[in-house]
Amino acid sequence: MDTLAAPDQGLRSRYAPSHPVSVSKTLSPLSRGGDGPCFRRTATGAWLTLRTPLGPATLHLEQRADEIAVSAWGDGAEWAIDGVPELLGSRDTWDDLDLSSSPLLTEVRRRNQGLRLSRNRLVFEMLVPAVLEQKVTVVEAWRAWRMLVRRHGDPAPGPAPEGMVVAPSPDTWRLIPSWEWHEAGVGPQRSETAVRASRVAGALERTLSTGEDVLRESVTASARLRSLPGIGVWTAAEVTARAHGNPDAVSVGDYHLASTVGVALAGSPVDDDGMLELLAPWEGQRQRVLRLILASGVRKPRRGPRITIQDHRWH
Repeated sequence: MDTLAAPDQGLRSRYAPSHPVSVSKTLSPLSRGGDGPCFRRTATGAWLTLRTPLGPATLHLEQRADEIAVSAWGDGAEWAIDGVPELLGSRDTWDDLDLSSSPLLTEVRRRNQGLRLSRNRLVFEMLVPAVLEQKVTVVEAWRAWRMLVRRHGDPAPGPAPEGMVVAPSPDTWRLIPSWEWHEAGVGPQRSETAVRASRVAGALERTLSTGEDVLRESVTASARLRSLPGIGVWTAAEVTARAHGNPDAVSVGDYHLASTVGVALAGSPVDDDGMLELLAPWEGQRQRVLRLILASGVRKPRRGPRITIQDHRWH
């Protein structure tokens, strides 16, 4: 990738991968809602904000016929551009994934050749929203994420769409007063987990530079994350899938995932143990299989009342 300075003080580059890449499908786990403060899809492509080791950055990716046009702004622009290949799955390989036992997965893969596992290299930035999503609906979690990031984050550099913000730094998260967490609907257990993690954010980022292959690195990172109070298997999987490109991440304990996997692979919903049994033939590549299942459109049957969204804020 050749990087050039642009007249608007941004940087321009292009990425021409040797394999099919769909920007939209690859980056979908980063979206956390259609109008999030740190990710946005527009008619011109995908916009992301990142708090890089060199400072805030805005990144724009435009899908073209045989390449991706890349633009970036801010102090972290060069870091963001350098990471585009990994962000779009350059370290992700599906060559050894045998799907012959499942006609459904075989067909879904055929239709989604551009789906890759993203590795965005920002552990703490992926951790906070995962913590906010613990044991609540995504509606509640994303509402809290938007409120706290827009209140305490930094303006997105460059010509980012209105409302986009760079997520707060670990130091800033640590200083958010308890009443603001409460106003956002985040209880003490989750807010204290995020604050504890902010104190060791530097050590968490170092899990990205172990020199190991992606799977081994992800195992190391997961163990480091799970050593922190309040972070379990589900949260570690959600973080390493996004930050490390973990090819084997399985979010055990997810409210919908096990049932969806059961319907896709066995024809009926299963529990977490049943899900792990069904995924066992693909151990080491289970995140890839899960992404295909989610891309298939298969969902568990809707029965019974929906989860009630609780409002924990003061009235």
